[in-house]
Amino acid sequence: MPELPEVETVRRGLAPVMEGAKIIKVEVRRGDLRWPLVKDFAKRITGAKVDGLGRRAKYLVADLSTGDVLLMHLGMSGSFHIIQDTKTARPGDFHHERGKIGAHDHVVFHMSNGATVTFNDPRRFGSMKLVKRSEMDQDPLMKAIGPEPLGNAFDAAMLAKACANKKTSLKAALLDQRVVAGLGNIYVCEALYHSHLSPKRQASTIADRKGGPNERAVLLVDAIKAVLHDAIKAGGSSLRDHRQADGTLGYFQHNFSVYDREGEKCPNCKGTIKRIVQSGRSTFYCPSCQK
Repeated sequence: MPELPEVETVRRGLAPVMEGAKIIKVEVRRGDLRWPLVKDFAKRITGAKVDGLGRRAKYLVADLSTGDVLLMHLGMSGSFHIIQDTKTARPGDFHHERGKIGAHDHVVFHMSNGATVTFNDPRRFGSMKLVKRSEMDQDPLMKAIGPEPLGNAFDAAMLAKACANKKTSLKAALLDQRVVAGLGNIYVCEALYHSHLSPKRQASTIADRKGGPNERAVLLVDAIKAVLHDAIKAGGSSLRDHRQADGTLGYFQHNFSVYDREGEKCPNCKGTIKRIVQSGRSTFYCPSCQK
């Protein structure tokens, strides 16, 4: 499933054609995505201006002039493609292949600037939901989401406090969207590697006896921010040059240190990268230098 850097990359790709433009027509070709679209979905957003396009965790957040907010989630296989001035772009690049078959184009936005923005999702695990702006923070999708890892408020003290009483593994804690927003399997593996912490370590060990941060918490927060910044930079740089019709221009996966590299040599200590399964998810790490 796309994680924070991929969603942010998609946001940056969509913003130039959506922000400030009106939605003049909406085609709902299939309304049963992860959950059904509201019956008046097209009517409620037709004619609305997109005042801003943001991101919260793994959600794209379109702030509409009507007072509604459109929450969009890519799910496991969702993607957007843009057609404008006879050029086609597919913002974002993902470790796993996105769908490209037109039969899976489920929602099409026609913008006042001439752009067409199409949501494609073969597996239909993606979602779109309209909520009132005034009620967004209390919406079930939003209210349980934790702090943004790239926000100024997210620091070692905040992470240590969230993990202080947890008996789960550190890997499981970081995947909990209530602890920190937007992280998924790939970037948790990468952040743990760069902080030299084992994914099997108990989450509470990044806090001291009073629940404050220790050195491990500091290293982990620094690694989370660095890995995310690097991934966004790699993906975002691809959006400045849509020379390929399918939009596959960012290649951060080539920079993975441990993810999907089972059996390869560790870049740090020359140990061997190992794969284990935690909570049904693959974890990649170096047993030699992650303790």
